[in-house]
Amino acid sequence: MLIFLIILLIIVLIIAFKSIKIVKQSEVYIIERLGKYHKIADAGLTIIFPFVDHVRSVVSLKQQTMDIPPQGVITKDNVTITIDTVVFYKITDPAKAVYEIQSLKKGIEYLAITTIRDIVGKMDLDETFSSRDAINDRLRVILDEATDQWGCKIDRVEIKDITPPADIRDAMEKQMNAERNKRALILQAEGEKQSAVTIAEGQKEAAILQAEADREAQITRASGEAEAIKQVAQAKAKEIQMIYSAMKDADPTDKLVQLKSLEALEEVAKGDANKVFIPFEATSALSSLGAIKEVLTEDKKNSK
Repeated sequence: MLIFLIILLIIVLIIAFKSIKIVKQSEVYIIERLGKYHKIADAGLTIIFPFVDHVRSVVSLKQQTMDIPPQGVITKDNVTITIDTVVFYKITDPAKAVYEIQSLKKGIEYLAITTIRDIVGKMDLDETFSSRDAINDRLRVILDEATDQWGCKIDRVEIKDITPPADIRDAMEKQMNAERNKRALILQAEGEKQSAVTIAEGQKEAAILQAEADREAQITRASGEAEAIKQVAQAKAKEIQMIYSAMKDADPTDKLVQLKSLEALEEVAKGDANKVFIPFEATSALSSLGAIKEVLTEDKKNSK
């Protein structure tokens, strides 16, 4: 009797173990009954009929990542490169993910490989390096459309690395060095050009300022000389006016005027000039020089 109770207890425990299922958070169970899809058990406690129902698959609803093995791809310009890719996906319909395809991961992997080869095969080598974002977007769209029937959504596709052959990599490095040297030479030439332009502009402005200063100095000098000449002329005019007024007040005789004229001519003749031009009006004074001499002689005699 005791043995029977023990056996019964073991059977009950086995049935309880087979009947009670605890589903974790972010997971679902695919339950089959007699080999046919029955239901999806969400997170929490689930009771099933032992030996009739069984768990076909445990499906995770979290976002998952899958590394695509590095693939050799031939570009449009016949260069073989190696591309390493990672895919981020999430299962939205667990039943489809289990029943619509034998292996969801294998399906995504093969589809990603063929799509990468198709996209990159239409691009040149340089374009593959400069168009990573475009390649990622096209991969995501194509994979998302293809995996929708498998109850899967492709969130992102990222190219981790693009590795060209060693000889191509060396040629690219040499090209990059040449481009850097070229840019450095261009920048140096631009700097020298800008420096030369700045120096020339400075010299031009200095020359303009110097010319303006010289002009101002000449104008100032000319104004000063003109003012000096004007003042001398005014002084001479005043002197002449005073002499004229004095002579007018003294009421000089014609002989005295002629004598003063001769004295003036004598002073002129003492100058550095080789020739002296005497005005025609002065000839009358010269013609009467003898008469003036006689008058002066007579005056001396009378005074004795």
